[in-house]
Amino acid sequence: MLVPGSTAQALAAALADETGRSLADVAYERFPDGETLAAAPGFDADRAVVVASTTTNDAYLELLQLQDAVREAGAEEVVTVLGYMGYARQERAFEPGQPVSARAVARAVSTGTDRVVLVNPHEASVRDFFDVPCEVVDAAARLADPLPADLSDPLFLSPDAGAIDIAIAVRDAYGRGDTDYFEKVRHSGTDVDVTPSDADVGDRDVVVVDDIVATGSTVSESIGVVNDRGAAGVHVACVHPLFARDARTKLERAGVDGVYATDTIERDVTATSVAPVVADVV
Repeated sequence: MLVPGSTAQALAAALADETGRSLADVAYERFPDGETLAAAPGFDADRAVVVASTTTNDAYLELLQLQDAVREAGAEEVVTVLGYMGYARQERAFEPGQPVSARAVARAVSTGTDRVVLVNPHEASVRDFFDVPCEVVDAAARLADPLPADLSDPLFLSPDAGAIDIAIAVRDAYGRGDTDYFEKVRHSGTDVDVTPSDADVGDRDVVVVDDIVATGSTVSESIGVVNDRGAAGVHVACVHPLFARDARTKLERAGVDGVYATDTIERDVTATSVAPVVADVV
């Protein structure tokens, strides 16, 4: 039985369609003192698949409560699907005295589950922080489905070398085009310098591909660069549309022609589901 967290209801529903498993009845409450309660009334199964996207601290607590709720109801096996793992970018201590936050939350999640399925974490190494088996699945190829079928001589660009594998996966799934990446220097969370690559973008449709769009600074700068160099059109495709603060507005102001994302985080740009690749492992 699938047990959806409040921030992963669309993904859980898509998984239900993909696997034929039923969706559990769930309830989310907030008390006057600010405490929250997530419950699965009527849950009655030997196996629970808890589906969550931990975009907030509350979402993490909700996940822990749902794990405990299904155990209390008699589940013998609990599998946790993390469509989006919050704190995954804090995979190390960047300054003396700082925590490794990804490790801290991974250990907490491990206490209530037998296995974890993780969709495109920003750093694959975070899987090692879990105290239970953790399987990473790559959903990047799913981003090819919603792209326009008539892209002109498409070029799939990642904002940095670290995301080139995602660009290649989308290009391969799309069936044609070239790949390249930008050189990026990050000065702060919002101050990013993007240096154009040598790829010719003139009169070509460019797809900027990344695993996550958070503040939108890097991607919007990339859009501006390729527009200045004469691209026919610019599209953005990402697995996790976090879109913090004014990220969505930044993309529009930069001149994007289309934005496409998966359902790991529910947004207006969600155009495809990671359910098929997750279903294969749950």
